[in-house]
Amino acid sequence: MSLRIAMLTYSVKPRGGVVHALEVSEALARRGHQVELAALARPEEELFRPTELPLCIVRYVPLEAPFDERIEAMLEAYADGLRVILSAGRYDVVHAQDCLSANAALALRDEGVVEHVIRTVHHVDDFTSPSLIECQERSITGPDRVVCVSRPWVQRLAAEFGVSAGLVPNGVDAARFRPPRDAAERAGDRRWAGLGRRLAVLTIGGVEPRKGSLCLLEGFARLREALPERDPVLLIAGGTTLFDYRHELDRFSARAGELGVTEHVRVLGTLGTDAVERLYRAADVFAFPSVKEGFGLAALEALAADLPVVASELDVFRGFLADGRSALLMPIGDGAALAAAIERVTRDEVLRARLRVGGRAVVRRYTWDASAAAHERVYQRRELAERSLAR
Repeated sequence: MSLRIAMLTYSVKPRGGVVHALEVSEALARRGHQVELAALARPEEELFRPTELPLCIVRYVPLEAPFDERIEAMLEAYADGLRVILSAGRYDVVHAQDCLSANAALALRDEGVVEHVIRTVHHVDDFTSPSLIECQERSITGPDRVVCVSRPWVQRLAAEFGVSAGLVPNGVDAARFRPPRDAAERAGDRRWAGLGRRLAVLTIGGVEPRKGSLCLLEGFARLREALPERDPVLLIAGGTTLFDYRHELDRFSARAGELGVTEHVRVLGTLGTDAVERLYRAADVFAFPSVKEGFGLAALEALAADLPVVASELDVFRGFLADGRSALLMPIGDGAALAAAIERVTRDEVLRARLRVGGRAVVRRYTWDASAAAHERVYQRRELAERSLAR
């Protein structure tokens, strides 16, 4: 049964939830469904990579106003734009990937524009602003069906919100996030990245509290002391988000200065997909000391590129990473343990080989096609099928 699906996301930048929305949409389209992707973006922004999907971008101009007023204006702009899109088609499924798109869709459901809203909860943020606290809670308790990308978050929604959520796993495109084809390609990517012979430690996600950025910095400083002959360099890519993390960036910069590693840390910002793929192939180790994740899509991408992963022992990571077999897991917030794990994987060739083999087995299990199949099972639940047939 072919479905017409409206997939909604809050941004066109390569954050985990946006990547998930695009990749799942393309996989669903390959399985014969009609999928349109809607996103909210500023006038000058475009989707982070090309797609053959029908793409509906709702434009908004940011207000110069207090944060809560800006969030409210974004919600109103998205709801107004979606009203035109969703009222024009008879969608079988309206699926929101975040609290902003979910609240916009829920407002339209209340108006009678759409009959139901599905929401993927990737993780629950520790918001402090009233607008986002309200936005997040309604986006979890208000939809007709909720799904999560990892089992721990299914359990947390049940315990904290009384919401029964389904499970739809993440995936990875192993054709794009791949190892170097040969030594020449890796050498070329390392030259492009300006790495020389240095030990390159990569992380994706930017500088923010949830990513454990200060722990990463502490661990990197210890690593430089442990491996001076390798002259380690830290590469930090990504980081586009709704939130203003300038204070975290200031703390990060000040601490880097105190540790004497400023010139060895490169904060690269948001990069195109081609550049990110090249960084995975050029780097030596992937460090992921997050304190909270919905799944950890970047770790899966690193595994697909045969890059050794050192990550914090979050329950969501333990759901697909096995310590010593597909990754090295370290205590959350422990910079010394992070440095020791990176040093260990750097020095031990046998360990690196074992992690590569284990990582490849993980990648084979997590495909976007498998994720799309899980989405189909959610979509074709009886209550949604009955609503579609009743139109």
